[in-house]
Amino acid sequence: MAVQRLSPLSVPYRVLQRGGSIVAALAFTLATGGFSLPFVGIAGPLVLVGLASLVAILFVAYEYAYFRRFAYELTADTFDIESGVFARRNREIPLRRIQNVDISRNVVQRAVGIAAVSFETAGGGETEASLRFVSFEEAKRLQRELGRLKRGASLDAEGESTEPDARVLFELDRRELAILGALSFDFRVPGILFVFFSGALTFVTSYLPEGLGPLLVVVGVSVLLALGVLASWVAGAAVAVVNYYDFRLVRSGDELQYQRGLLQRYDGSIPFDKVQTLTIADNPLKRWAGYATLLVETAGYAPGQGDSSRGSEAAVPVARRERIERLVEDIEPVGTPDFRRPPKRTRRRYFGRYCIVIGAAAAALYGANAVFGPFLAWYAPLALLPVAGIAAHYKWKHRGYWLGENHVVTRNGVLKRETKVVPYYRIQTVIDTRTIFQRRLGLASVTVDTAGSLSIGGQDAAAVDIDADDADGLRAELESRLRTAVAAHRQGRVGMGVEDEVDVVASTDEGDAEVTSTGEGDSGDEATEDGDDADPFVWGETRDDAAADTRRGDDESPNDAGR
Repeated sequence: MAVQRLSPLSVPYRVLQRGGSIVAALAFTLATGGFSLPFVGIAGPLVLVGLASLVAILFVAYEYAYFRRFAYELTADTFDIESGVFARRNREIPLRRIQNVDISRNVVQRAVGIAAVSFETAGGGETEASLRFVSFEEAKRLQRELGRLKRGASLDAEGESTEPDARVLFELDRRELAILGALSFDFRVPGILFVFFSGALTFVTSYLPEGLGPLLVVVGVSVLLALGVLASWVAGAAVAVVNYYDFRLVRSGDELQYQRGLLQRYDGSIPFDKVQTLTIADNPLKRWAGYATLLVETAGYAPGQGDSSRGSEAAVPVARRERIERLVEDIEPVGTPDFRRPPKRTRRRYFGRYCIVIGAAAAALYGANAVFGPFLAWYAPLALLPVAGIAAHYKWKHRGYWLGENHVVTRNGVLKRETKVVPYYRIQTVIDTRTIFQRRLGLASVTVDTAGSLSIGGQDAAAVDIDADDADGLRAELESRLRTAVAAHRQGRVGMGVEDEVDVVASTDEGDAEVTSTGEGDSGDEATEDGDDADPFVWGETRDDAAADTRRGDDESPNDAGR
């Protein structure tokens, strides 16, 4: 394949993009009198025009040189890039390492017909390579060709690549987009408002007569809370609508392809053989309305991670839960999860946590009354004790884990509940942790770590606060299933030239243990299509770990059926 260059339109666009901010800064400095010209009369404007012209010439010269010295080529095995104006840089990126080819276009780029292309690789914390900018047709060609080369597909008689059959899995209509906006919140806004208005509130109270200050504080805090909730909802709704306008998800061969965005249009792919974890996320409002979100995490990179702290892409931003579950079954045939809850004694642990928070709030109010005078009932937070008991019960109720034939499934959270599906052969490490408080109740947490980016933020699949004896059994069972799954998965990768090994690393210090998968990390494994016609994905009822409760002295009746 011949060496290719960037679009000629990239030169003026990059000049305007890079030079616009500098010109704006100079104009602002001149308008505010930041510096005065050394010349007066007509010489001053002439000097200014001359300097601006010189800066413009330098920008154009640099960007033209960048355009002329930037070249790329997509070969059968690598993606090669030569770049650099003053210092030359040559890169050869193996195709097997490339996870995603993502295309983005803002409003101006769509108007002139150019696009930015980003190449993301496994294990990379940032974009491996980018093309700024090529024509949109060239961007789509690169996306198609790289997918064809990785599949090993051949060209047809006319020399064109044969496209796999595409099937639309999901389209976000206007009604669902409105629902997505209504169910979205940006919780960063209340904090910004509080910081902004708290200073003004303190300033105003200093000029009020004594005795009115505490009243104004109560009124001001109430108003801030109301404004914060409203602003959080408005900001969240606006961001959701702008990000997921005209969202479309298509299954093409062995990958998911998505398009979304109003102001910034994204066009990318999620390869099936890179998927590490599937997450079904919801909150109380979504659960009440029967909706959920599907998140897809790939090895070391999730599309959109530069714009999201989570580091994963919403494969479906919002849809009826039944549609989400069918889509999960289409991607990873899971079966019927039958969740196993933690032992019921964990509710005492959660209730104790909430009581500590309530006690701390009451103590803080009591201290404030002692310093500023009695203006609030310090014992008011104690009224939340019954609520703490209910919250502890629901936190226990929404936790659980399940071992399927090919997957481990975990569920955690109430206000933000996440159900995670992890194939056994994707497991990198199994971590057993037991804090001093857990050991007092005979509990432990088992975390399933994958090669995905969420593991960095501590958002892995985890069986939290399960019985300590069950944690030992779960760790051993995951070890066994990991070995079996990796061996079976390796047999389906003939000719890949990748050797996988599974080691077991045990640590008895502080009760921790790990099961570690070494080698390539399975980040480039080819997924097996072994269940497209599976039964509908139906979530089973969660079972209580009453047997463990009985061993620990709880008086609930055992209910260990199906274990």
